[in-house]
This record gives sequence, structure tokens and C-alpha cells, in this order.
Amino acid sequence: MPEHIPHVLILGGGFGGLAAANEIRNSLSSSQVKITVVDKKNWFMVGFAKLWIIKGTRTFENSTALLSGLSKKDIDFLNEEILTIDLENKNVKTTTQNLSYDFLIIAMGAQLAPQKIPGLIENGMNLYDYKESRAIHDKIKKMKSGNIAISIMGMPYKCPPAPFEASLIIDSMLREAEIRDSVQIHFYSPAPITLPAAGPEISKQILDLINSEKIIFHNSCKIKSVEPNKLIFQDSEADFDLLLAVPPHVAPDIIYESGLAEENNFIPIDRDCKTPYENVYAVGDVTTLKITDTFSVPKAGVFAEGEGQTVAKRIISKIQSKEDSTLFDGKGGCFIESGRDTASVIEIDMFSGPVPSTKLTESTSEHLDEKLQFEKDRFSKWL
Repeated sequence: MPEHIPHVLILGGGFGGLAAANEIRNSLSSSQVKITVVDKKNWFMVGFAKLWIIKGTRTFENSTALLSGLSKKDIDFLNEEILTIDLENKNVKTTTQNLSYDFLIIAMGAQLAPQKIPGLIENGMNLYDYKESRAIHDKIKKMKSGNIAISIMGMPYKCPPAPFEASLIIDSMLREAEIRDSVQIHFYSPAPITLPAAGPEISKQILDLINSEKIIFHNSCKIKSVEPNKLIFQDSEADFDLLLAVPPHVAPDIIYESGLAEENNFIPIDRDCKTPYENVYAVGDVTTLKITDTFSVPKAGVFAEGEGQTVAKRIISKIQSKEDSTLFDGKGGCFIESGRDTASVIEIDMFSGPVPSTKLTESTSEHLDEKLQFEKDRFSKWL
């Protein structure tokens, strides 16, 4: 009988899933391991490209790469919906297939849940939905005066600096159109400071950055509902002409159905990214990795990538019958674009001490080049 080739099944073709698939394939040939990636969408996009679509310097088509490109690496790609995850019997059911696995990596990301906020879908636009990016661009372009509200409506949310970048990019669009003086930009967050994950010092620097462009930050604004042209918070309200919302995030339904997480939460993991089930791992935005009671690893592509590589190394060692104690290192950086053709980087080390260490670099054109290069590298390396 031919020897059994272990099957690594990866649910999700985002940062975590693609990093894991490629890391495993770079070490083990197709005669040593079979790898399948399943995703209901057939493309990969670096999330920050949505901001460039809003700005008008990019299109959706120019910002995506097809996941079918995985076949060049002897990695199977299945463009289907995941219907059930049977952890007891090591089986995943998709639209047309039953897939058994030896190793399972859950990298399904977080889903946007605008329906959780009454009135949001009818009265606001979703800053994080790529399908709305172009329409947001058109709306801003049509404005002559008025009030733009950017509102974070739930924590945690993906890519914590992105809404601040959006405010700065929108500021630059209004300046170019010479109507900035007639349009106010208000930013509402449920948190007491701009970026809790980065700590008070960097939060203050980001506050200074947006204030310097006359973007007004309102803290501790916990949303209750949205009415036509009005935000209703727990203890205040605010008017707007255009609302750009970061809606609450949840895990995909299938995660709750399979018992991997409790309703409205994410899959709890430690630095080994294991779940309680044998050879089942979870990475990226679908997880919560707590560092202290107040700090968790932020939901950002660079951390999903690091977790994906960690899991890949552990699986490679298992297949080779070696010991492996690889842990996620918690290091990463997020770009903040200034709207003035420069960017800075928030450098984060989540496990450097009792609390994460963070620093914010100078805003330079070189960092903006790095941001573009970051996207190019992921496309060429993975697809």
C-alpha cells in the first residue's frame, strides 16, 4: 500500500492561511504533504489597498491577486463555501466536497457585522467593505460642504490605525479639491484614547497628527444606533452628512456552530496557536491572543502572517517527527499614511515585557515606498 501523505487543510486564503501554506510548501514537497486552501472568495487583497480605492489612486482589480495562483506551488485551491467543521471526525464539508484532514488551520478572519448597529446599513457607509470603497470615493468627490463622521462601532477591529489613516487621506482629498475649509471631519471612538493597543504615548502622537489636520477626535463614544444624519451614542448624539463606519466584527457563524468560540467572541489561542483539538490550529483575525487582561494581539495582517508561519513550523516538525517548540514572536509593524505622501510605522513587540513595547517612526516618503513594497512582496511570495 502507498504510504499515507498527510493532508494540511487551511480554511481561509488571507494573510494567515497563505503564510502557512507557503511556509509548509517551501519546506516539504508534494510527495511529503498535501496542502489545500479553501476560501469562498477567489482573490487576496492587502486590506490597506481599500484606502487607495477610496482615494482614487487604485481600482479593486489592480489591488487583488487570484488565489488560483497557489497551484503554481502545488497547493490546491478550492473556491467554495465552508458548510461544517467536524472536529471529532476530522472532516470539513464544503459546497461540493467532504475534505478529511490530518492538520487543520483555521484562518477565516473576522466578519463585518453592520447589522448589529440599528440603522447603520440604511444611514451609513461601511469603511471596511471593499464593495463600498469606490462609492465612498464618489460621495466625497461630490461634497461641497458639510460634516463627515468616521465612527468606530466596536472593539476589537481589524488594522487599528486604518480609520485614522482614512481620516488623513480624506483630509488630503478635500484639500486637493480646495473645499477642506467647508467640510468638517469628526472621528468618534468608543475607546478613551486613539489606539489603546499601542499604549498612551503613541495614542497621543496619533491624536496630535490628526489634530494637526483639524480632524476632531471624540473619545468614549459608544454607539447605540444610527438615524438619518444622526449618530446616537450612549450619552450624546452627533450630526453628520456622510457617515463612514467601522462596524462591529464577529467570527464567521461556522466558528460558533463548531464550538470553537463563544457567541460574539473569537477563538482563544496562546502563542502556540493551538486549539483544544489535536492538530487543529487557529491564526489571525478569527482568534484572540491575550497578553494581559487589557492587551490582546491586534487584528492585523502582519500578526496573522506571523502566526501562520508559527503553525507551519510546528506542522513541518510534526510531519518530520521532530520536536518543535516554536512560539509566535508577536513582532510586527503597521503603517500610518499621513495624507501628505509620507507614512510612519508603528513598530510593535507584543511580548517584550509586562506590556507590549511600541514605537512610532518619523513620517517619511521612504516608509510610504515600504508600504507599497510590503504589498508587492506578499503577492509575489505567496501567489
